Amino acid sequence: MPRKYKPISLRSIKTCGLKSRKSKVALDEAGQLFSRGSFSEFISSLPDILAAKDFRAVVAAIVKARKKDRPVVLGMGAHPIKVGLSPVIISLMENKVITAVAMNGACIVHDFELSMIGHTSEDVASELCDGSFGMARETGQVLNNAINTGVKKGHGMGQSVGEHILKGGAPYKNHSILAAASRLGIPASVHVAIGTDIIHMHPQADGASIGEGSHRDFKLFCSVVSDLRGGVYINLGSAVILPEVFLKAIAVTRNLKHDVRDFTTVNMDFIQHYRCRENVLRRPVITGGNSYALTGHHEIMFPLLAAAVMEEMG
Repeated sequence: MPRKYKPISLRSIKTCGLKSRKSKVALDEAGQLFSRGSFSEFISSLPDILAAKDFRAVVAAIVKARKKDRPVVLGMGAHPIKVGLSPVIISLMENKVITAVAMNGACIVHDFELSMIGHTSEDVASELCDGSFGMARETGQVLNNAINTGVKKGHGMGQSVGEHILKGGAPYKNHSILAAASRLGIPASVHVAIGTDIIHMHPQADGASIGEGSHRDFKLFCSVVSDLRGGVYINLGSAVILPEVFLKAIAVTRNLKHDVRDFTTVNMDFIQHYRCRENVLRRPVITGGNSYALTGHHEIMFPLLAAAVMEEMG
């Protein structure tokens, strides 16, 4: 026979005073309608709650790091370039906010194409049907030749491509993040998985050069991460490659007894993925530091962050 239940009595419930109860939200944290004023006044008008509070904390961490001459490192996927953020990123580099850049392999494709012809990002679905996807001749030839030549000189992939764009005849090279890094002397590393980028499909691709160039860049990135104490690491739009590379760089530098702790990590993306949460936001700061997840469209969130930082730095 199934057990029979009667409705429970609520007569003996114990209550507490509303004033004595702990609350998570108060009126002094509420937002205000913004009508006019400075950008910092707009930020101040936001509620001091959840993501808005985290946004302010990220701004404060970046400003504090740069005022104390600590690094602010941008790890990025290609999507920020494809949504038009190159001028914003370059401006932050020129204004000494971003002190190092790490990219996945797709970044160099879009960075190069924008510098050469002023547009990028092909229609993958339609071109995949007829076999033309990824087969732009100049992209495959020039980038692979730049990598092959630069690696022979002892460069990593980031420096190889950056110097080629900077010193070449690209009409829009001022829009190249890698060229800006080369011009400004900012470390720029490219981290590649073989077969993930369209230039690997071209006959000029040399696996030895790609592997050597990317491995040199990994060691360069480890050097950057070794100096991260008191700084900020931002993962912008990379769900797999950069979170994995960042975690391994943390492992290398701590194994070599560098004091890599007490820094801030930030993940900015549409969705907070597993690797970003674990390899950027949680695991690296267990021994000390802070982490923040800012979720939203790159083309809105990152310019807002950049503007807030620039105004706060004066």
